[in-house]
Amino acid sequence: MTTLVHDARTNRTRSRVAPAWTLARLARRFGSIPIDRIRLNPKPGFARKEDVLAIHDCENRLCELYDGVLVEKTVGYHESRLAIKLGGLIDRFVESNRLGLVAGEGGMIEILADQVRIPDVSFISWQNLPDRTYPDEPIPAIVPDLAVEILSPSNSVVEMRRKLDEYRESGVKLVWYVDPKSESVRLWNLAAGQTEPTILGRDATLDGGDVLPGFSISLAELFAKPEAPAKDETNKN
Repeated sequence: MTTLVHDARTNRTRSRVAPAWTLARLARRFGSIPIDRIRLNPKPGFARKEDVLAIHDCENRLCELYDGVLVEKTVGYHESRLAIKLGGLIDRFVESNRLGLVAGEGGMIEILADQVRIPDVSFISWQNLPDRTYPDEPIPAIVPDLAVEILSPSNSVVEMRRKLDEYRESGVKLVWYVDPKSESVRLWNLAAGQTEPTILGRDATLDGGDVLPGFSISLAELFAKPEAPAKDETNKN
């Protein structure tokens, strides 16, 4: 079954096909992600935004919606900590300058019609919010200025390439892919038409460019793992 879906934000009509998905076909479509990340109920190709919310409410699990297919979003402890640390720094900067809104790793957005994505951190300026008002919907149809993805071992190259393409198509201006394993960041200034990433290593400084002018963080600081304070010698015994 093929359904035509019009997205007023991009003024484009997309066809959504609900084919007879097999596990092999799903694996080819989404790359080498663990097959158990793909939800088989509802039947792949027929899931909707309401299913994303129902799973979240009943099972406390996060799923992204790809053309009617639900794919669970997995976040490890270290990745979650990086998301909170980076998101917190961005949020404080945004709040102090009254620039817009910042959401964390549970912030579901309808990036394109019937496509739900959950960046680990996202920032949207007041100018890009409909009527410059706070969205009350659980899955608002908004396009962030900045989307941040903290890469995890279960992410595939195919999956992350598609996300980048969708961020570009929807109008996201800046994308950061944070890689905890290599302690590096790949960034794309999509507003400037950048197609190849700028790669920043641990010794570099990450800044917000034209999206968040004035914001910056040392990647050495971001990736640094905290250490417990030394025990008080007087309390040893």
